[in-house]
Amino acid sequence: MRPHLLCIGGDDHALRIPFLLALREQGLNVSAAGTGDGEAFARAEIDYYRYAMSRFIAPRTDRAAVAALAGLIDELRPTIIQCFDTKPDILVPFAASIAGGVPVVSTITGLGWLYSSRSPLALGLRPVFTFLQRRASRRTTTLVFQNRDDEAFFARRGLLGGADHRVIPGSGIDVARFDRAVAEGPSRAALRAELGLGDAPVVVTVTRLTRQKGIPTLLEAAAIVHRRAPEVRFLLIGPRESEGPLAVSADEIERHWPYVIALGARKDVPSLLKMADVFAFPTELREGIPRALMEACVAGLPCVTTDMPGCTDVIEDGTSGLVVPARSPTLLADAIMCLLRNRTTAEVFGARASAHVRQELNLEVTVARYAAVYDEIIGRTAAGARLWPAYAPLMLVDPSARRSASPPGPSASSAG
Repeated sequence: MRPHLLCIGGDDHALRIPFLLALREQGLNVSAAGTGDGEAFARAEIDYYRYAMSRFIAPRTDRAAVAALAGLIDELRPTIIQCFDTKPDILVPFAASIAGGVPVVSTITGLGWLYSSRSPLALGLRPVFTFLQRRASRRTTTLVFQNRDDEAFFARRGLLGGADHRVIPGSGIDVARFDRAVAEGPSRAALRAELGLGDAPVVVTVTRLTRQKGIPTLLEAAAIVHRRAPEVRFLLIGPRESEGPLAVSADEIERHWPYVIALGARKDVPSLLKMADVFAFPTELREGIPRALMEACVAGLPCVTTDMPGCTDVIEDGTSGLVVPARSPTLLADAIMCLLRNRTTAEVFGARASAHVRQELNLEVTVARYAAVYDEIIGRTAAGARLWPAYAPLMLVDPSARRSASPPGPSASSAG
């Protein structure tokens, strides 16, 4: 009987599919639950269960999400639950507790808006979040942090709740898949022709187009660069309309046309990264380890980013890229111009960053680290039964009182 891992996330949960496929190759039975559609999971032949959850403040929806997840966990009876993202990290441990105490591994993918924003709303909500996180941690088997800054932050605030905790950098980049996407995607010449870029130097940013991701700062920096080098073009890749009150407005972006072009979400991001000259990641959030920044490094792009936790785990200032203070448009513009004008140095930065991510943050290394966590948990919980390399039947409670660890097919609410 193979151990069953249920992985729960939010609307971008499809990004975890390579991670889940790699775990399945290790011998796990994997399924997923998220708030987005399940088309990508269906193509990967991963059972997917859709539930409703708001990324914004919505207590009633959150209570309903806990109830729905508790019902799903009770139905599937997974061996271990893995959850990602801020709200699932809080809601899932409560749901698992209600469903009977299935072990939960929560990955803290950064501290986000709540602990990065200076707004009165964020300041007011922090005590509530602290209270809920502390209670959730008490119901969590293992907390995984993507950088040591966040682990130290939780320790200082008393948010660990007695849970086991460790650092596993990032969620793993499938390097082979990225390289294959570049090889099979549109060429540099085709993309430049499609976008009307000609031979212009291109600065690309891939992120949600929100204020907290530093888009207003980037627009100010783009205006400064435009005054110095009018030929430079900036490409913004990522969703805006779905970001609610956090989004920058279309008018704010359009004021900077034609040197700033917003492309929205794209499926050919690897090719766009390979086509560009510089990657700018101006986030003002406490990130985990940003996937977009790692992908830019894999592409060999010279990067400039901010001095926020997570970003500095990928880019070492002056060695593998440039790091500037958050909310500093002039310094951001200076760094962009430096990389555009000093191409030899920029190429060295890009090569060093690429080597680091390909060797230390690749999918295989990350999956092995998570596999070790799951192995430890099942070893403690199932009287020494080990996950790798051979399996023993895993019975977390009395077999007569426990449902099968193999999940049934997706419920009627499942997408895909």
